[in-house]
Amino acid sequence: MLAAVSAESLDPVEVTAAVEGPEHGAVVVFTGVVRDHDQGRAVSALEYSAHPEAEHFLSRCCRQMSAESGLPVAAVHRVGYLTIGDLALVAAVAAPHRAEAFAVCAELVERIKHDVPIWKRQRFDDGLSEWVGSSGCS
Repeated sequence: MLAAVSAESLDPVEVTAAVEGPEHGAVVVFTGVVRDHDQGRAVSALEYSAHPEAEHFLSRCCRQMSAESGLPVAAVHRVGYLTIGDLALVAAVAAPHRAEAFAVCAELVERIKHDVPIWKRQRFDDGLSEWVGSSGCS
């Protein structure tokens, strides 16, 4: 199982390879991409900061999802300074059929956002910034 927090650019191919196999007819990959706006404001960049044990929380989240679903899951979350178009999160799930892979991947992303202590600071074009969507430890 691949579950990592990285300051390096993310590679969806690496995350996909961690879950695919001949028994699976579907691999769903989610890529969270830094966009240029949020709630009507122009965004210039994001900064992600992580708790020192964030990778432990991410691993636990992936293990739990895999145990509950019986499917292979993988996720890598980026930290540091990201610009528009950079990947912030790549998550993947493989399953025999697409419906299950989509559902489990969606739940995995929600759990990561909720359970993994990684915090996002949005930088706006007007020079202001704000912390948003902070995850919590559970």
